[in-house]
Order: sequence, then C-alpha cells, then structure tokens
Amino acid sequence: MSFLDLVLLILENLSRRKARVALTAVGVVIGSAAVVVLVSLAIGLQRNATSQLYGIGDLSLIQVNPGYSEVTMPGPVGGPGQPGNEIKLTTSALQDIAAIPGVETVIPRDFLMYGGMLNYQRLETWANLQGIGLQDLSELGLRAEQGTTVLERGTVIVGYRVSEQFYDPRLRPGQEPPPPPDLMNANLKLTLIKWTQDGVEVRKSVPLRVTGVLAQSGEADYTIYISIDEMTAFNEWGGGRRIDRNRDGYPFVTVKVSDVKNVLDISEQINAMGFQSYTPQAFVEGINSFYLVLQVIFGGVGAIALLVAAIGIANTMAMAILERTREIGLMKAIGATNRDVLSVFLGEAAGIGFVGGLGGVVVGWSAGQIINVLALAYFAGQAANQGGPPPALAVYTPAWLPIFALIFSVFIGLLSGLYPALRAATLIPVNALKYE
Repeated sequence: MSFLDLVLLILENLSRRKARVALTAVGVVIGSAAVVVLVSLAIGLQRNATSQLYGIGDLSLIQVNPGYSEVTMPGPVGGPGQPGNEIKLTTSALQDIAAIPGVETVIPRDFLMYGGMLNYQRLETWANLQGIGLQDLSELGLRAEQGTTVLERGTVIVGYRVSEQFYDPRLRPGQEPPPPPDLMNANLKLTLIKWTQDGVEVRKSVPLRVTGVLAQSGEADYTIYISIDEMTAFNEWGGGRRIDRNRDGYPFVTVKVSDVKNVLDISEQINAMGFQSYTPQAFVEGINSFYLVLQVIFGGVGAIALLVAAIGIANTMAMAILERTREIGLMKAIGATNRDVLSVFLGEAAGIGFVGGLGGVVVGWSAGQIINVLALAYFAGQAANQGGPPPALAVYTPAWLPIFALIFSVFIGLLSGLYPALRAATLIPVNALKYE
C-alpha cells in the first residue's frame, strides 16, 4: 500500500465517524489548549518579571568588595569566632582579577569618606560623590542625556535625579520650594569638611563643573561621578595621610566581563580568591530558574489533560476494531499485511490527535490573547493608582510552543492507538470474517 493510498484510506475512515471523532478530539483540544495557555502564562510572567527589574544594571558587570580570611581564633565560651584579616583590593589584586580569562576591564571605585556639601547658587545638597577609575562612563552602559560621559579633571557627571536633591536652606515654612535646577554646565562648589582631634571644624572649597547629565538608569540616578584620582586627593586631605593603593586597596571595584554567559563563572573565581562578589546576573538566573520550574509544572498540568484525552482515543479505536472486525478480515483476505492494518489504525489515532492538537493550538492562542487584553487592562488601572510602569504583557506564546503542542498531541494519539492497532493487525482473517 502506497503512502498516498494509506492517507486517503485514513481520511475516508475518519470521515465515516465524524461525530465520534469530533467528540474524541474535544478531549485533545482541551488538553493541548491547556498546555499552550499555561506554559504561555508562565513564559509571560517570566518576561514580565525580568522587564520590571528596573535599575538592576548591566548584566555583564560584577561588583567586588574586599573579603576576609578564615576565622583566626575561637570566641569566648564556645561562641562564634572572630573574623580574620581583611583581604584588600590592592593594585596587585586588581591585576590578578584582570588576568582571569573573559574579564574585559577592572574599574576601581571610591567614596568620599568624610563630610561634604555641594552648593549651586543658593541651593545645596550632601555630596554624594563617587570616584571612578574610568574616563568614559559609557563603558559602564551609561549614556548622557545632556553633555558628555567623559570625565576630566575638575569636572563631574551627575545622575538623572541629582538635581532633585538640591534644596534651599533658607526656605521658610510655608514657602514654595524652588524647582530642580538645570545642572548642565553648572559651576558647583564642593565644600569638604573634617574635624581635628581637638574638635575644630576645618573646611576646604573645591570648584567643580558639570559636563554631563546621565539618562535615567536607576542605579546611577542619584550619583555624582568624579575621577578617582581627585577622590583619592579629597580622602587624603580628610584623613591627613597619603593613601597607598598597594597597601590600603580600594573600597570596591567593578569588573566588566566580555560575555554575559561567563559572568557567573568569573564571579565564582573571584570568590575563590577570597573576595566578595555580586552580579545582577545571579539574581536574573534565580528568577529564570524559578519560572522554568513553573513552566514545567504548568506544562505537566496540561499534559495530564492530554493523557486523559488519550484514554478516549484508545476507547474510540477499540470500539472501531469491534465494529470493523469483518472489514479487517476482508482487508487481509485480499492481501493486506499486518503492517498495512497496523498503519491504518495508527494513522487514524494520530489523525484524531492532529485534529485535536490543531484545534487546541488555535483555542489556546486565542485564550492567551483574551487573557492578555483583560490582564493588561487590569494592571494598567493598578499602575495608574499606585504608580510605576504597567507590565508589557501577561501571556506570551513563543513560536516553538504551538509546534510542540501539535507534535505532542499527535504522539499521544499514536501512543493511545498502539494497543488497539496491534490487536487489529494480529486478527486471524478466517475468524475475523466469521465475526458477527
């Protein structure tokens, strides 16, 4: 029997029992639709969760802090031990980190360790300065909304919301606060403050010019960037001593990795060197792992519905064999082999699975779109009341999911029709022709 004759015979046999085939296929439609909707919902939740990670930063960056050696001595009366010596981020340590394969650059950072105020005309704010060993901030994934991202001596680059932190110290109760100033090209006065051992306050004024305002990013919105050499000079003035990076190290450094896929591995290597590292990629990986498990669970629930439908297919095929026993005997009498009979009944079972799977894909995709419209309308109302951006989508159906659901439905049909088809193929022609 040729393949075309087999297909035509299967279609003819299915068309003779339209009502029974339709009722059996309904179970497959429900099961495959459940797979499509539930897995699409889990994928949509995952994409929505990752898109709402506002300000999580560049996933290719690793923040590294100094570590501590193992416990050096036990605590009193069996209490916890004391932490060991600090493992500092010295210049040589930075070179060791930079030598790790996959590390693109190591960027030292420093904070203003002593008090400071920034003044602009009549406004002032606390000096949230951060020194960075990088000339162009665009290498950190930051971009300028105004001006440049290139740092030079005597200049600063401010975050998106830094201007909102300025206030008028002379403002009286009931007076309207001034609007946030436009800091682009503004001349700021940095006032450094320290106290002597006698409690005498000492101040030092440093002029700074704003050459760039960063676009909104979340992580850097409230930060004022300055070159790390100038920050070191400020801290040396405040501490009254010279800072030796080979001995004192840096408060923390940022490691940029060339490929995001290697971030977690490089982070583990840095931890093995004794330092403490953190990367946003670890947080994202945790979220992805959780939603992957959720996809498997949701898909399993839909698969159970398909397995229930498989029982219906098996029952339909078993009844078909009883009704068509003499027909099977006649097919064998005129030359049909066991393989031909097996192919016919397996094809009919697979055809029921295909029809049900195709209907389930259409129903599942349509249901997903309806859920999207209703859910997004609800979330948009919640976002309007509570603030914050609404989610972009609630249900997302990737291209592979309908194809998988259709193939899985056909496979379930084949599996459920296997035993009835084997029974039909092994019938003895003489007994089958005598069957009433």
